[in-house]
Amino acid sequence: MAVTSSLNRLKDARERALRPLLPSQDAYPRAPRAKMPAIPHISRSVRASRAPIEWPPFHAKLRPAWMSLLPRAITHESIVVDQHIREGRFQRSLALIAGLSGLLGGLEVTYEHYQGSYSQRVMYSPVLISPMLVVAGVWGYFNRRVARTLLPISSVALLVDGATGFFFHIRGIARKPGGWRIPVVNIVMGPPLFAPLLLTIGGFLGLMATFLRREDDPCYALPNLSPRSNMPPWLGWLPRGLIREGLTLDHELREGRFQRTLAGATAASAMLNGMESLYSHYKNNFRYGVEWLPILIAPAIAFAGIGAIFSRTVARTALPVASVAATVVGATGFVFHVRGITRMPGGLRKPLYNVIYGPPIFAPLLYAATGFLGVLASLMRREKQG
Repeated sequence: MAVTSSLNRLKDARERALRPLLPSQDAYPRAPRAKMPAIPHISRSVRASRAPIEWPPFHAKLRPAWMSLLPRAITHESIVVDQHIREGRFQRSLALIAGLSGLLGGLEVTYEHYQGSYSQRVMYSPVLISPMLVVAGVWGYFNRRVARTLLPISSVALLVDGATGFFFHIRGIARKPGGWRIPVVNIVMGPPLFAPLLLTIGGFLGLMATFLRREDDPCYALPNLSPRSNMPPWLGWLPRGLIREGLTLDHELREGRFQRTLAGATAASAMLNGMESLYSHYKNNFRYGVEWLPILIAPAIAFAGIGAIFSRTVARTALPVASVAATVVGATGFVFHVRGITRMPGGLRKPLYNVIYGPPIFAPLLYAATGFLGVLASLMRREKQG
């Protein structure tokens, strides 16, 4: 006890000696503490009724300028669609559109080959493969697994069949009297040269939908430590070098970064549609002035697509304008083709005969599909520079 009391006395004496040397509390005045605002009470019912918090639209400044011309109700839906496309979350919608494109192309090739009397067995292949894409596209709209397995298989099958048909159409023109020595006559009167390649638009859209995310997927997913876990199963059958490229393509598409490639596809599709319209309307001797519209619009959208590959500004301005014009021209052509069928002998009383031997009723809608590709390309983000 004596030792403890002695230590306490020494401690008190040291504090009394050092107290004059220490600064006073007034030397460093304390800043007043900010008063926190009161948090209002929120009932459970109000919290439950609130909409889920969404991420802010960081890309609002990158939206196309033409969106500001639309009404507010339409603009709101357009912003949602724009956000889904830019983030690569529109697999269901694109799968359904690919199925619709396969349906139109399949119906077109069915009666075109009927005019050729199905003289070769290979002419049945697009008639059988197109329904596969239709079923896969509609089923993939409802089922995620089908969109990652059956849809790419049917899409690749249609792409291969379109390339095969292009070869057979070239051979068919070469076997006509005069062959390629009189190309204008034989291309106009022979099998439609570029029609098989236009059939592949549905396959291209279906293959593209395979890599996308679905609309109900989260906006910003956590980084995946195993990139192979999200790739389509069929990608594992390819060689290692192609798998690496496939993983890069998968990553770009899942982020909505496919603008330059899709713009190039739009330009190619526009040129094919323009050539198809040229010799198809040439058969009719350009009886109506409106028949020149698809021929004049095709180079415009082709140049806009090529320019969009190199310029972001062209991709956001000229490409959507030309694409919307192509869509309007395609819809107008569909109306004129329907009117042409109704004006044939028998009209709608002989629909099957007049559809087969009248103006190609679904060809203008395939032309409008080119415009859809261009609009889709204008809304996507550009690929990362490697």
